[in-house]
Amino acid sequence: MHDFFRLGGKELSSRLFIGTGKYSRNSLIPEVVASSGAEVITVALRRVDPEAGQDNIISHIPSTMTLLPNTSGARTAEEAVRIARLARAAGLGNWVKIEVINDQKYLLPDNPETVRATEMLAAEGFVVLPYMSPDLSTAVRLRDAGAAAVMPLGSPIGTNRGLRTKELIGILIEEMNIPVIVDAGIGRPSEAAEAMEMGAAAVLLNTAIATARDPLGMAAAFRDAVRAGRQAYLSGLGPVVETAVASSPLTGFLE
Repeated sequence: MHDFFRLGGKELSSRLFIGTGKYSRNSLIPEVVASSGAEVITVALRRVDPEAGQDNIISHIPSTMTLLPNTSGARTAEEAVRIARLARAAGLGNWVKIEVINDQKYLLPDNPETVRATEMLAAEGFVVLPYMSPDLSTAVRLRDAGAAAVMPLGSPIGTNRGLRTKELIGILIEEMNIPVIVDAGIGRPSEAAEAMEMGAAAVLLNTAIATARDPLGMAAAFRDAVRAGRQAYLSGLGPVVETAVASSPLTGFLE
């Protein structure tokens, strides 16, 4: 039976979410979509210009994609809410990735403001996917505020440094009863597979594909890695033990 991912009233075949930033040309986006198999794509509202014609980034996103506008640039809950409302009014749908960031060096999420924004937007009927620093107490508050999923960072956004917060993400996966989507920092397909092997519901990444020498090849690599990691999780990874265990009996057969 096919392993669908149900989120925000949608049934998704792919557990790889991608972004739209940092490409050498926007016309690459539909090719990356095709190579990645992704069905959800993020876009910053400040990059959407309805009067730009073919230069408008939305014109390069296939109509079959679920748009996930993000609140990039918001420094408070109120700013995030305003951006989300503008995105919905602009016809970008009711999914929103909450980003509230005050730290301009490491771009780490402001968890308390993220909780506030989530509560306000969920009450207005948005499907809220908050980007957050992996903290169990915050994740519980986000869930109780109405988040459809939580999106902990693997490492600072855009760094390609991988799953530096692996143990904390593991706690969220174990304890939360809503999807955990690993967002930010994943740089290698093997890291995406590792996140999925842990039980993450999906991964979201942009820089690793957009900055690769061959973005289309890298998109395909991440597609396959996410599928492999999910299959491994569903199959049940073998136990990890401290000492060697032979695959075959060690007793001599010549005696």
